[in-house]
Amino acid sequence: MEAGDVVALASTVRSGAEESVHHGALVGLAPDGSVAFALGNPDAIVFPRSSMKPLQATAMVREGLRLPARLLALVCASHDGRAEHLAAAREILAGAGLDEAALANTPDHPLDDEEARRAVAAGVARSSLQMNCSGKHAGMLATCAARGWPTDASYLSPAHPLQRAITDALPGLAGAPAAHVAVDGCGAPAHALPLVALARGVRAVATARDGAGREVADAMRAHPGMVGGPTRDVTLLMRGIPGAVAKDGAEGVYVAALPDGRAVALKVADGANRARPPLMRAALAALGIDVSGVDPAAWASPVMGHGRVVGEVRVTAGLG
Repeated sequence: MEAGDVVALASTVRSGAEESVHHGALVGLAPDGSVAFALGNPDAIVFPRSSMKPLQATAMVREGLRLPARLLALVCASHDGRAEHLAAAREILAGAGLDEAALANTPDHPLDDEEARRAVAAGVARSSLQMNCSGKHAGMLATCAARGWPTDASYLSPAHPLQRAITDALPGLAGAPAAHVAVDGCGAPAHALPLVALARGVRAVATARDGAGREVADAMRAHPGMVGGPTRDVTLLMRGIPGAVAKDGAEGVYVAALPDGRAVALKVADGANRARPPLMRAALAALGIDVSGVDPAAWASPVMGHGRVVGEVRVTAGLG
């Protein structure tokens, strides 16, 4: 993103005084896919990071990935690293005749703080399986096995047939090709897209009536806990808004879309995730989407002081 692409969207307030200002860009789509509103430049080039996973999974299904909905939801996940997530990743791999040794993503402890503490206390070393992207990587390997493509670490290369298929699928899904292809935190290719293209890509998944997109959307809707975890904002959002497909991403990215075509994508320029939830709530409400059924914890970004809440992140942009 460039300086001219962003505007002030939110501020962090501590004990009644403004402490930080969060700039970024945000776009909301109307049911017909047109831009209903935008703050900042909707064409700003961003790295969606893990918000790309529904699009990556759709490309994998098109290439022959066949999984039960519970496991396909994990392919779309940045999971917490809970026991059910790790077991599901192993199940995906086993179905392809592989095990966790085939995973080439970056080793890590679980994303969830409590799960990470348990792993450290038990002396469990960082592993690719525990890392929050292991479901996506297991799905990539299973797709490679289904197609007869190499399942060694070369599956991470942009030149690998799997990654070429994912890159080639983006214009049809998002309406724009990748502006850049870099390396993601997990080691897989990270595509950069216009922010509005991210919104349109996830909208294409959420509105799909059949085919790979519908399969991915239905999996995420049926198993939101596999996409994140029981307390994660993305999981609570999908549980509280019927039909919603949503995905969080590193560095302040968030996208959500409904079956009726309304969608939101946002990027916080400083990469602070704490501004994402209240901004998403305000943007969805501005599109007329009923957010009253969502657990309030999904939108909370408390500011802590000496072990207690002393402030919050407030939306300052004109979204109502």
